[in-house]
Amino acid sequence: MTTLTKTVLTDVRVFDGHRLTAPRTVVIDGAVIGTDPTGARQIDASGAVLLPGLIDAHVHLHGPQTLDALASWGVTTGLDMACWPHELVMSLREVTGSADFRTAGLPAIGPAGNHARMPGMPAEAIILTPEDARRHVAVRAAEGVDYIKGVAEAPGDGGPTPEALHALVAAAHAHGLKVVVHAVTVGAYTVAVDSGADFITHAPLTGTIRPEDIVTMRAGDQVAIPTITMMEGVLAGKAPISDLVGKAPIADLLTSVADLHRAGIEILAGTDANTQPGSPHSVPHGESLHHELELMARAGIGPVDVLRSATVLPARAFGLTDRGAVEPGLRADLVLVDGDPTTDITATRKIRAIWCAGHRITPAAGA
Repeated sequence: MTTLTKTVLTDVRVFDGHRLTAPRTVVIDGAVIGTDPTGARQIDASGAVLLPGLIDAHVHLHGPQTLDALASWGVTTGLDMACWPHELVMSLREVTGSADFRTAGLPAIGPAGNHARMPGMPAEAIILTPEDARRHVAVRAAEGVDYIKGVAEAPGDGGPTPEALHALVAAAHAHGLKVVVHAVTVGAYTVAVDSGADFITHAPLTGTIRPEDIVTMRAGDQVAIPTITMMEGVLAGKAPISDLVGKAPIADLLTSVADLHRAGIEILAGTDANTQPGSPHSVPHGESLHHELELMARAGIGPVDVLRSATVLPARAFGLTDRGAVEPGLRADLVLVDGDPTTDITATRKIRAIWCAGHRITPAAGA
C-alpha cells in the first residue's frame, strides 16, 4: 500500500463530464482532490488527460485480487452484483489502497434457472413467493448491502414469478434500496422491465429488446447496463471475439444498445467481470471495461457519452456522491491517460498513472 501524500498535476486537461478543459492544475491532497498546492510533489502531465476513476457497473468480486485487478486498469469502483458469503463481503470492505466497491450480496433467483445450477449457490437465494422476496430483502438489508439484485427469466424458464419479482422491488424500495434485475433473453427482459426495477442488466443474447419495453423503460426512468462484453463472450464460445464483430449475433446486441440510446435510456458501462465457476463466460476484471467502452462506441454512442457511462452517470445513478468527477472535495479516484478519449475511446487504455482515493496504483502490463 502506498502512503498518502500531496501531489500536484500541472498542465493536465481534465474531462469535466462534457469536454476537456484547457490545461490546468489538479491537487491530490491525501484521499481527496484539494485546492492548495503548497508543499506538494509536482508531476508535469505535459497535456495528458485526467479522467475521473472509471466505474464498472457490473462486476463479481471473489477476493482482494479482483479489486487489485480492477484498480490496475483504472477501474477505481466496481459495482458488485453477487458476492457471498457475507463474511467475504465484510473482509473486502476492510481492503484499502485498491478499488472501492458496492455490493448486492446474495442475489434473488428462481428455482430452476441457470443461477440455481451454479456451484456453491446457497439455497436461500431462491425465492418462490412474494413472502420469500420480502424475507430476502430484509436479510440483505440487515447485512448492509448497497442495493438488491434479482434474476429474471422468461416465463417457463425457472425464474422467480412476476409476483415475487414485484414484491422484491417493492420491499427493496421500502428499505430505501434500488434494485438491479438480470435479463438475458427477450422474454426475460420484458419480465425485468415490468418488475419496476431501477436497473436492467445485460441485453438479450439473441433478438433485440422489444420496442414496447423500451417505451416502458423510458417512462419509468429505468437504467440499462447492457454488459455487451459478457454477452459477446457467451456467443463467441471458443472462437476469437473479433470473429463475431459485424456478424448477426453481435449485431443484435449492438442494435439493442443503439435502440436504448436513441430512446434516451440512460446506459451504464458494465462488463460482468467474473471468474465464477459455472459462469457461461469468464470476463477479466479491469481490462474488460475498456473493451466495453469500445463496444458501446461501435453501437453508435459518441465517445463523450461513453465516458459519461463509466464516470458521472453510474456515480449519480448509484448515489455515489463522492466520485465520478474531478472536483475539489471528491475522492481522488483518477486516471491519467495519453491521447484524447473524447474523440478516440481507445485512449482510455493508454494509462500513465492511476490513483484510488489518493493511493498511487501501478498500471497493469499492457495498460
